[in-house]
Parts: sequence; structure tokens; C-alpha cells
Amino acid sequence: MKSLVSQAVALTISSAFAAGAISAHAATPAAAAVSTAARADNAWLSEADAMARSARVSNVAYVLDFKLTGGESFSATTTLNFDLSDASQALTVDLDQATIRALTVNGKAVTPKYNKWFITLAAEDLRQGRNTVTVAYERKHSTNGEGLHRMVDPADGRVYTYSHFEPAAAHQMFALFDQPDLKATYQLSVTAPADWQVVSMTRENAVQDVDGAKRWTFPVSKKLSAYNFSLHAGPYKVWEDKTSAKYPMRLMARQSLAAQVQPEIWFRYTAQGLKFFDEYFGIPYQFDKYDQILVPDFLYGAMENAGAVTFGEARFVHKDEMTAAQRESLASVIMHEMAHQWFGDLVTMKWWNGLWLNESFASFMGTLATAEATEFKNGWQSFYSRGKVGAYEHDQRVTTHPIEVPVPSTANAFDNIDAITYSKGASTLKQLRHLLGQEVFRKGVHNYLAKYSWQNAKLDDFIGSLGEAAGRDLGPWTQQWLYQPGVNTITASYTCKGGKLQEFSLQQSAPAAYPVLREQRVQVGLFVKRGGQLQLERQQGVTYKGASTVVENLAGEACPDLVYPNYEDWGFAKVKLDARSFATARQSLRKVDDPLLRAMLWNNLWDSVRDGDLPLNDFLQVAQNNLPYEKDYSVLGDVIAKVEKAQDYLNLMAPGSAYARRTAAALEKLSWTQVLAHKGNSNFQRRWFDLHLDAVASQPALARLAAMLDGREKAGGLNISQDLRWDILRHLSRHNQPGIAARIEAEQARDNSDSGQAAALAARVISPDPQVKQEWLAKIGDLQSKLPFSRIRTAMGAMYPAEQHGLSEQSAAERLRQLPLLDKAAGPVFMRAYGASMIPATCTPVSVQRLAAAVEDNKELSTGTRRALLLAHQEDARCVAIRRALTVPLS
Repeated sequence: MKSLVSQAVALTISSAFAAGAISAHAATPAAAAVSTAARADNAWLSEADAMARSARVSNVAYVLDFKLTGGESFSATTTLNFDLSDASQALTVDLDQATIRALTVNGKAVTPKYNKWFITLAAEDLRQGRNTVTVAYERKHSTNGEGLHRMVDPADGRVYTYSHFEPAAAHQMFALFDQPDLKATYQLSVTAPADWQVVSMTRENAVQDVDGAKRWTFPVSKKLSAYNFSLHAGPYKVWEDKTSAKYPMRLMARQSLAAQVQPEIWFRYTAQGLKFFDEYFGIPYQFDKYDQILVPDFLYGAMENAGAVTFGEARFVHKDEMTAAQRESLASVIMHEMAHQWFGDLVTMKWWNGLWLNESFASFMGTLATAEATEFKNGWQSFYSRGKVGAYEHDQRVTTHPIEVPVPSTANAFDNIDAITYSKGASTLKQLRHLLGQEVFRKGVHNYLAKYSWQNAKLDDFIGSLGEAAGRDLGPWTQQWLYQPGVNTITASYTCKGGKLQEFSLQQSAPAAYPVLREQRVQVGLFVKRGGQLQLERQQGVTYKGASTVVENLAGEACPDLVYPNYEDWGFAKVKLDARSFATARQSLRKVDDPLLRAMLWNNLWDSVRDGDLPLNDFLQVAQNNLPYEKDYSVLGDVIAKVEKAQDYLNLMAPGSAYARRTAAALEKLSWTQVLAHKGNSNFQRRWFDLHLDAVASQPALARLAAMLDGREKAGGLNISQDLRWDILRHLSRHNQPGIAARIEAEQARDNSDSGQAAALAARVISPDPQVKQEWLAKIGDLQSKLPFSRIRTAMGAMYPAEQHGLSEQSAAERLRQLPLLDKAAGPVFMRAYGASMIPATCTPVSVQRLAAAVEDNKELSTGTRRALLLAHQEDARCVAIRRALTVPLS
């Protein structure tokens, strides 16, 4: 077998490391603990160096001039104007991997002192007061989704560019002080091909013909942190709406995707959001126009660039009419990024430790806006299923962390960006709103935004504004919720006599590693069986704290068949049902009318599987008994995702075992029956077909999938869109169906779009072919590959589906052996994708032991990669424990 990293590439990696490349863990405040120390000679900016720089620098203004040709490189000139309070020391300016053509400092041409990461300006060239620095340079476009990214559309050869700077990648495009607390104005000029659009925070004030190209000039912007500024340029298709909102709105996408975009849906949600946030915050939108740009190869879902928000095509462009779930996802992300225009762009954190507050607040406000301003009134139910459940799981992992954590350097800015940062943070804000009252909370938010507009703020500033509005000290709350990791468990304890409650209390517990007990306000719901349904008998708000809180006014109520201690999901706490309620939940899920409560009960059952208290086979039986009766498409999708995860566990444990085959056959039959039964209801049909694709393993069912592609099977009227065709082909390839290579080749000829090429790649890589795995292992490990990083990420995600753990085992030891080498050379963007997909975990005691040894042997990994390794070990051990808890034989 070939090595994961070829010998030539390994030599390249080693040489790069010897020349000064470092892993992220090495960049800590110790590197610049004293402000007079020289900045560490590496790619990262430490917090200490950033704070030392912002103590000297103020009143920053950039003049940016770019020349874009569509080629692999661009040229530019950056002029930095700034005040300097102390000119006795050198000053650094961030600029990554550029070729500097000229450097002028205060009118004097100087020889650049440049290490490819930052320019060092000598003290003798600086002066106290106003300084002007001009840098003329060339640089290659980025291809990994950061900086000024370039992509060539395979459908028509057109070139598109866009910028992405979060957390600290603006210096991959221009020279600057790349830290959030040095807000600046930006005056932009761009020369670009004549058929291109150029988009930034403001609308252009002039476009002139220049030598066969066009020169775009923009007015001076308002003050922004660098990561909120942006430049997007290319022959984008533009839709414009000047009437739906009081601010001009545009939507843009690649020309080859124009037919797949439904601009009226985008404009509707955008107008609804702008109206809602203007009213809620009491501060009007500040950036004059609202552009949204669909961009390729995007690393994330979307990015809140001021006035010019970017969205990843892969998530938001569909080759079929959008389902309700897809529209809801779009609405919620539009609202999330729009909330950032106030909270993040208008008021910005001082350093990257505050990034969580930006994301938590946007997640909270985005959900609130979705639920109150759009047709998706179930927004909080979706937040629970898609976000909060993940936060509960993350908070029980070995990699848990406080919501607010130190960030030593820009290398660590994304180390803790996860469901705790987004959804736990949002959940704490949601329960704080219940604790303080909705209007008090809104007033505190308004006061914060009004006081710190166009400035940088800290957590204490935000909490102080809320506390002042509420007239209470929120210091203890802050310490409990924001500086302590871990999730508490609450359960109801009660006694009944004569059919009535005698005593009732809420019991709170905490994990031994994080023993803090918290205060929060929840609702207790009491349910009784009546008329074939579980009916709500009583709901009671309770503010609890400590280990036990007595709820005296529930005494005398009818003895409940089910108690839910976090009814309507006010609080952030893991609910452990009492024995009576747990039995009721297992037996009577379909009798619960409230879809949010059903979703929460399903999650309680799934928690019990993950905790080893409920056998996986029992959960699957409950699912088969209840899923056909589910009438809410959100709950249906949530439970199907859990069933699919259960299938993954079985395939990891023993692919092809008798029980796994029986379960797959039962789910295959059930899901196909439901696909046919929901003819005319595309939302439910698509949900059920997703489960069918995941479950199908029998040859007759696989043949039926092939017949769908050929038009010989109508599938109950289900529209077999291009996206769905690729899903089917990937599944056929996963099962190594005859003729699959020719089918993929023919389909790619039919759909040669960028997304079609990515789908074809995933279909090829997922094949259970040892040679295919070997070839792609080499390509993934080749850090000099000419393949776009988006393709490498696609391949990583398709390499090892659960049932192919035998193929994974063939290279597992080698992948772990080379993990430190990749970590040191590849960088955090690459390693975030690699750590999530390529660390081998195959649900055996041997695999768990191997990962434990890797954890012990690799303590010097970067923070992000070590977290991925620790998590792989923990989840592998969980899989083994779930296997032990089964009450059916696998063989």
C-alpha cells in the first residue's frame, strides 16, 4: 500500500517545517508576553502582540486598489493611514505570501523586512502622530476558501472570486492590521474585466472603462473590523429588488446556476428580517444596501460581511423546487447573518475570545426572527432538533469547554467553534431572556448596541447592559453559565397517593468533572393519559437552583403519567425522565400532540441509547412502531436522522450480520411503503426516501433505484431531480453495483456543473474498491496537489462509510502515524476537514485502544487536531459500549 503522504511530498512537508512552519499550539501569549518583545516569527498573531499593537495604533484608514484579471494572481496597492502614539519600537503590518514590489513609509522608499507573514516597519521610519504606509504587491488567489478565493466554473470557463476573512485571513488579500479591535474605514478601487460585477460593503459611486476593462470606485466605508469587510468580483448574475424593503436588496450567483435560484424566496425572507430587526433592536440597519452572494467552494454555511453576505452554494442551491425544510434552513441562515449586521458588524468583539457571543447571539436572534417574522413558526422546534441537541452532545464530550474561552492566537480562533459556541450559547441567552423577562432583555440589547455602535466591546459590556436593564447583578449567572463547561441533568422526583401528587421537586446534578450547579427558569409539564392521548394537565414555571428545588404548588394535582421538567424548552439542561415517564414515552410517543415535546422525548430515548441505558435495538423498534404515524415533517426528519445514525452504528459493529440485515430489510420496506403512501406530498416523500436510500441493501431494492435513474420506475410520483439522481448513484456505488462506473461517467456528461463534478467525485470515492481508496489516500495526503481544496474535502467525506471499516483498517495505522506530520504542515483549514473524516475509528476494542495510544503519543498536536483525536477516541468507545448494551445477537 502507498503511504498516505508520498515520499516526495513528505520531503516537501519536512523542509517546510524546518524552514519555520509551526503547528498552531506553539503560538501562545508567551511568545510575546512583554510588549517590547519582537513578534514571534510565524504565521499567527498572538493576543499579546495584538493588544500591544492596538495600544499604539488608532484612527486607521485603508485605501485599497486592486487589479483583477481572472488569472491565478492579482496585483494591488494598499495604503495604510494611522495614528501612532509611540514610535520608539518597530511595528508589524500583516500580509501573507505576497511578492512585494514597493514599500513606502511616510514618503520614504524602504527595503521590505518581510517573512511572508508580516512586514516589520523599523522604528526609525515611523513617527509619533499620523503615518502613511504604502505597499505594492502581487499575490496568488487563494483556493482553499480563505482570502480572495478564485474559482473557474467548469460549466462555462468563467472565473469568479470572493473574499472570506473570518477569523483572520484579510492579510491573505491586502496589507493591514488584521485584528478585530483596530476598526478602520476602507476606500476601494478595483479594475476588473468588463463583464464582471464588483461588490463590497457600499455601492459603487463610479464605473469607468479603462483599456478594455472597467474600473470600479467605491466611497469611503463606515468603520469596520477587517473580517467584516469584503470584495467579491466576477460575472455574477444579479437580481435586484428595490421595493420589498426600505433598503435596496440584490442577490447574485454564478451564471451557470441562475436557473436554479429562486430570488423571490430570498427577497421575501430578507425583507421580513430587515423589518423585524429594525423594530426589535430599535436601531435601523446601518449599511444602506443588502447584497447576498451565492459563492462556490465555501468553507462554511454563510458569512456576515457588512452589506454583502456570502452563502455557500452547496447548501443553498438546489436542482429541484426547494422543500419546506430547505426553505426553513434558508430563512434561518438569512436571519442569522442579518442579526450579525448589528451584533458583530456594528458592535464587534475586541478579540477572538468574544467570537462565541457574536455567533450565539446571531443563532438566538436568527431563530427568534424565523419564528416570529416568517411562515416557519416552528423555528424554536427546529433550533432544538438541529442545534441544541448537538450542543448537549458536545457538552458531554471530553472536548467540552466553557462558552467563553481564552484564545492565545489567531491559530486558535476556531479551535472551539462548535455547537457549544453556537447553540449552547444561544440557549443560555434564550433562558436568560426567560429569567429577566422578554422586554427587559430587549431593552438591554438595545442599550448595548446604542452605546457601543462602531466600537469594540467585551462580554462584560454586554452583560452589564442586560444587568442594568434588569436591575440585578448578573455576575454569578455569568460565572455559572459562561465560564464553566458541562451540562447539568434535571429530573423530576415525586410521590403520589390516591391518584394525586403529594410531593414534587426538581433534582439537579452535574458531572463529577464539572460539579457546578446552575440557576435557571424552566417549565414543568404534567401529562395524563386521557381519551387515547397524552394531555397536558398542568404547566408550571419554576426557577430552580442547587441540588433540589421543591415545587410546592404542584401538590394535589392528578398523578401524572409523564412529567417533563423542561416543557417548551426554556432551559438548557439534559432531561432524565423518571421511570414512570420513561415507560410512558416509549409506549405512547404517537399519543403526544405537541411536536416540540415529541422531538424532545425522541431525544431522551436517543440519549438513553448513547448513555447505555436503552439498547439500540429497542430504540429501533420504537422508531419502526411510531414513525409511520408522525405528522410533523420536522420531527420526522429529526427521528430519521437518529435512525440513520443507529444504522451507522450497526454497520460499524458488524456489517452484514443477521440482525443488521433484518433491520435494514425492515426499514427498507417501511420507508418504501411510506414513499408510495405520501404521493403528492413532496416534503414527506423526500424525508422517507432519504431513509430508504440509507437503508437499501437488498438486490431487488438496488435494482429499483437503478430503474428510477432509467425512468422505468416512477417511485410514487417522486420527482427524481438531478440532486436526487446523484444521491442514488452514490448509494449504488457504495454498494458496488454492476456498471456503476459507466453510469457515473454518463451522469457527469449529463451534469458537468461544479456540483455535478463534486457529486461524481463523491460517488467514485465511496466505492468499496481498495484501489480507489489507495489512490485517494495519496491525493488527500499530497499537500502540493493542484486539486481545489473543495474537491479534497469532498473526497475526505466520502472515503469510509460505516460499513467499509474493513477498508479503513487497511490504512488506519499509517494514517495515525502520519497525523503529526500533516498537522504541522497542512494548516488548520485542512486539518479541520481531515480530523472530522479521516481519523480511523472502527468500533472495536482494538480500535479504541489504538486511539488511546495515539492520544497518549501525540500531545504536541495543534489544539484543533488534538481535539479531533480525543473526540474520535471517545466516540469509538461509545460505539463499543452501545454494542455491549444490545439485547439481540448480531450474528
